[in-house]
Amino acid sequence: MLTVARLRSEIAAGRIEEVIVALPDLQGRLQGSRVGARHFVDRVLCSGFGACTYLLAVDVDMRTHPGWDADAQGAGFGDLTLVPDLRTLRSVPWSHATACVLADAVDRDDRPVAIAPRTILRAQLDRLADRGLHAQVGTELEFLAFRASYRESAGLRWRNLEPLTAHNSDYQLVGLGELEDLARRIRRAMTALGMQIESARGECHPGQYEIVFRHADAMTACDQHVLYKAGAKELAARDGRALTFMPKYDTGEGNSCHVHFSLRSADGTPAFADDESTRRSPLMERFLAGQLACLADFTLLFAPTVNAYKRLRPGSFAPTASAWGVDNRRCAIRVVGRGENLRFEHRVGGGDVNPYLAVAAIVAAGLHGLQHDLELPAAAEGPPPASASRLPATLEQARDRWLHSRVARVAFGDRVVEHVARAAQAELDAFAASVSDWERERGFARL
Repeated sequence: MLTVARLRSEIAAGRIEEVIVALPDLQGRLQGSRVGARHFVDRVLCSGFGACTYLLAVDVDMRTHPGWDADAQGAGFGDLTLVPDLRTLRSVPWSHATACVLADAVDRDDRPVAIAPRTILRAQLDRLADRGLHAQVGTELEFLAFRASYRESAGLRWRNLEPLTAHNSDYQLVGLGELEDLARRIRRAMTALGMQIESARGECHPGQYEIVFRHADAMTACDQHVLYKAGAKELAARDGRALTFMPKYDTGEGNSCHVHFSLRSADGTPAFADDESTRRSPLMERFLAGQLACLADFTLLFAPTVNAYKRLRPGSFAPTASAWGVDNRRCAIRVVGRGENLRFEHRVGGGDVNPYLAVAAIVAAGLHGLQHDLELPAAAEGPPPASASRLPATLEQARDRWLHSRVARVAFGDRVVEHVARAAQAELDAFAASVSDWERERGFARL
């Protein structure tokens, strides 16, 4: 991490030449600009940096859509201001003489832009803080790595790519070869970035890998998540490789993003544990009950793309029902740990998840459980019971549940609900207009 004083010193010594000012967008990607380092300390630190409002109103292809909140087409492509969060200022180990900082979006009246992902999360964390509680979060993000470069992969239309391992390498300590070489470079870069690695290993799908970082306060964990995702792609590209976080690349194991979550009181005391055993506090049980009660309504925030629902299929380790269990990977909510490490693992999200929105959903659901003193149903042993509420099976179903959810509107406000729903509709429209390989293979000659 860099202080402003250290940044000035690095600039004076010629070791920092530019600063990336980055805004997490609705897809959880980093958007922004490279700013001259001296201009950053002379002007941007005190005045912020202007960026087009459309950054918070575009789809995956960076296309604007009429009717979105902050609609650039209706507002004349005006600017919002990116205000650097200096707690995120750091050197970028994979980019020469470069620092980066994440920013919050404010409007022309210096008010936080309500639809910005960091603002959405902060609003929920503030509600939590009003109860004297603070969230600790860790995300477990998987990716698939391939031998071809991004350019070569695009030339192959992303098909028939050769993964960096030839078989299931889950927990394997040998035989990872090129995958381990790339993963080591990523781990070293993230450590240099100031992130603490807990573990790393190969996963089930050929070419699949997972790196787990130590838990942190919720905002920091989400900031690290987006920096890691951007950095891993950049490092793969520099290595002549391609990697993807998409939830379901093919019929094999998908890429998940499990979120580990716990609460602490203002003095740092664990709020989920009653003692040093596995016994859950009444607060944890109500918080868990809120997860189950809201999961179907909030699924859109964990599975925001068409592809996400190809991962959430019966018979896999990806959940399809609103159920919880103790160390039960068949459930959407898995309770693990003991004492101060007692927590739950939210297992719905895939590699496409926006971490700010997912964690905001977890907090909002838990607060719903606390506010309404919800009772936690019995834990599932084995697969979820037939009585468990089913999760939406498609993006369209998830959009409708979210759009018509009274709980979502109370927790997030109409503006956020409508904006996220419109983003889902843009994804659905793009998918409906496309023609897939499956359609050509099925119908080109035979229909």
